[in-house]
Amino acid sequence: MTPTSAISKNVLPAAKGHLFILSAPSGAGKTTLCQAILRHFPDMLYSVSHTTRPPRTGETPGIDYHFITQNQFLDMIAAGEWAEWAEVHGNHYGTSAHFLNQWLDAGKDILLDIDVQGMAKILMQYPASITFFIQPPSIEALRTRMESRGSDSLEIIETRMINATKEMAEAHRYRHIVINDDLNTATEELIRLIDAYRHNRPLTLST
Repeated sequence: MTPTSAISKNVLPAAKGHLFILSAPSGAGKTTLCQAILRHFPDMLYSVSHTTRPPRTGETPGIDYHFITQNQFLDMIAAGEWAEWAEVHGNHYGTSAHFLNQWLDAGKDILLDIDVQGMAKILMQYPASITFFIQPPSIEALRTRMESRGSDSLEIIETRMINATKEMAEAHRYRHIVINDDLNTATEELIRLIDAYRHNRPLTLST
């Protein structure tokens, strides 16, 4: 399926490495799947986002996020140093263009975990990106997963459900849709597809 987001006329030259993008609504298992991919492909790099929000308990700078100041972020906007960026609830989040360009040009494959809006912005500069949307088996199953966590209020869950519905409506913009009904099956499917792209093998339908 060809992504339908707009492509910039001033795109960068084709990179030597592959940029793999994963998006999913909250609770669909994206973080777990990203970790599984990186374990299976230890030579693949992970693009750590930058943010102006303070670290949360248990977060490690450079691993979960690169934590920078608001002024630093704004300076980087002015200098054109973001491949994409967004403001969410008063905090800024961005993907470093320098990181992507440096390592893609060096022939390294990169995994990027980003939302639907960020994916569309990335494709404007990196149209050869290989995009995956991780989808729950149903919206009802997603609600059950969120409620079973026991860590979010009903208000937060409702907000996330509204956002999830909007995100799932954009799944057609991705090259591949992987349904995470069973974690092992979804992991195997992602690894199979990524491995085919990395080794330039023809893609086949899974059985």
